[in-house]
Amino acid sequence: MTRKYATERLSADAHGIARASELLRAGGLVAVPTETVYGLAARADSEAAVARIYEAKGRPSFNPLIVHVASLDQAERLAELSPVAKDLAAQHWPGPLTLVLPRRRDAALAAAVSAGLPTVALRCPAHSVMRAVMDGVGAPLAAPSANRSGFLSPTSAEHVLATLDGRIDAVLDAGPCSAGVESTIAAVRADGRIDILRPGPLYLGAARASEGVESPGQLASHYAPGKPLRLNALEAESREFLLGFGVIRGDVSLSEKGDLSEAAARLYACLHQAAAASHPSIAVAPIPEEGLGIAINDRLRRAAAPQA
Repeated sequence: MTRKYATERLSADAHGIARASELLRAGGLVAVPTETVYGLAARADSEAAVARIYEAKGRPSFNPLIVHVASLDQAERLAELSPVAKDLAAQHWPGPLTLVLPRRRDAALAAAVSAGLPTVALRCPAHSVMRAVMDGVGAPLAAPSANRSGFLSPTSAEHVLATLDGRIDAVLDAGPCSAGVESTIAAVRADGRIDILRPGPLYLGAARASEGVESPGQLASHYAPGKPLRLNALEAESREFLLGFGVIRGDVSLSEKGDLSEAAARLYACLHQAAAASHPSIAVAPIPEEGLGIAINDRLRRAAAPQA
């Protein structure tokens, strides 16, 4: 897919939200901010619109999408929610939690959002701009991260335009995202077990391996900065751009205070900065494997994995 759209950059005001909603209702693609990262939104009930997401991102057809809903009531029209799932939703929605649930046979959703699986991934976002857009569209929105598939996730409008300018209709610019890493994904099994498929801002337990791809963010190589990336670096080697943390300062620091929330919020911005630097490779200081550090390290390990 070559550049074929004059991508609009919309302000996150009433006019911009109305324009974004108009484009989405008509089957367009709009990058919309959430509390985690910017999502590439399209109507989840339109086969043609969902197909455009896969095309614009260059996303593998076997990789399912997250569907964003406005409420628990809307979720129950799309998936079967067990008591365990309803309890999780009641505790954590709106918020950065995606639930993988059995898809209803009568769900008004494009087949491609589930990528051939009997499940659907649902999230009720908290970001006020995303929620206003959803109200304006009046339909659930499929919205994976607004970047070319496999590359760094976007936490600003500039990050979106770096890989999708000319490939989508618009980006709704509300400034940087607050959480900075993608949502926690939990699969609720028939026996009530909760399997964490992707760690994220909300800690519900350790991630568990699953057979095949059940949700976004499970590919071994993902979030790639386009350069070799070395983890647990105490100092930079020759021609490395070092992302510091705590007492390890580096060329830029994820958090000089050693604060994991700040590090998560800055992770992709710092990786984008490192990718744009003249250094041929990147190093990252050690991040504690606890709390939000689990999600940060998950993204860094996938970013460091060899590209297929």
